[in-house]
Amino acid sequence: MDQPDGDNPKAAPARFFAYPSADGVALFGREWGDPQAPLPVVLLSGLTRNSRDYEALAEALVADGGHPTRVVAFDYRGRGGSGHAPYTTYTPIQEAQDILAGLADRGISRAVILGTSRGGLVMFVLAMLRPDLFAAAVFNDIGPFVEMEGILRITGYVGVAPPQTWPEAVAALKASQGFMFPGLSDAQWERFARQIHGDAGGKPCLAYDPALREAFKAFDPSQPQPDMWPGFDALAHVPAMVVRGALSDVLSAATVARMAERHPGLVIHEVADEGHAPLLWDTPAQQAIIAFVRSVL
Repeated sequence: MDQPDGDNPKAAPARFFAYPSADGVALFGREWGDPQAPLPVVLLSGLTRNSRDYEALAEALVADGGHPTRVVAFDYRGRGGSGHAPYTTYTPIQEAQDILAGLADRGISRAVILGTSRGGLVMFVLAMLRPDLFAAAVFNDIGPFVEMEGILRITGYVGVAPPQTWPEAVAALKASQGFMFPGLSDAQWERFARQIHGDAGGKPCLAYDPALREAFKAFDPSQPQPDMWPGFDALAHVPAMVVRGALSDVLSAATVARMAERHPGLVIHEVADEGHAPLLWDTPAQQAIIAFVRSVL
């Protein structure tokens, strides 16, 4: 389990919180900025990731003292600082229910919600259950149709433990994802590795329950995907933005075009030289998201 260890000294100070799920799992989150800001920004992470992914974006969102901002990020069950649970509950539907409990715990009834990858799928579920929650929506490299190439690649690494030293873990990450992030420096690959892995006594480890892999064993690529377009269409009444990695194998340019057809006014930002999913470390992406958020606050 990942601990709130303050591993990024440059990030804005985070306040840590915990709350229980309906079935008794201890869930964890982080909060930044002004707790009295009227419209929070809620961040939902990817499949194997957690709230640490958002330290840089959260810092940027709360940096402007002229626009008080509250940022809240949740760790799904079995990820980051949250407790582990039966792998059969590692589903977007259950994760959406846990997020609803977390929003209630934080006193949030309406927010700008940003989801990366799996976080976007959770957003589609939330949109079907509680469209009133959304003041606006930001999808980071995810849409209602997911490319099979990306699904198969992700399925291949879920639950695989990293090497036993940090240099080896960095090298392995670069070897497997270098084609997705060709512009990263050596220091950024180190940062990336330490962001996605936990640390167990100085050794890299999974920052999530390895049983998450079991949830994918029944995946059958020959079967059609669930229809997620109704979840996207349920957000037709709110401002929306999509961030796409130019090298993504999960979200295609064709899917973004379809999203724009169904949601006139969709704001589109493409991150050059990054694949799935954009890290949101770069200033242009942060500024684009901040401008969008400011437009609805």
